[in-house]
Amino acid sequence: EEEDKNTGRQGKVSFFDTSKGFGFIIDSQTQEKFFCHVSGLIDEIAENDNVTFELERGMKGMNAVRVKKV
Repeated sequence: EEEDKNTGRQGKVSFFDTSKGFGFIIDSQTQEKFFCHVSGLIDEIAENDNVTFELERGMKGMNAVRVKKV
């Protein structure tokens, strides 16, 4: 399996604040933590959800975008 930087990362939502509209996702493979904003969600997510996501460079590093529940 080739690892493509943009597609199909899997992770788990470690924190999500619905009222503020942001949270964090931990990458299953690397254990890196990525910021995600409500604007980057395809599905509504909650803490401990398993998700797939892609990465996009944001102002403060890499952001999880196109976040979908698995």
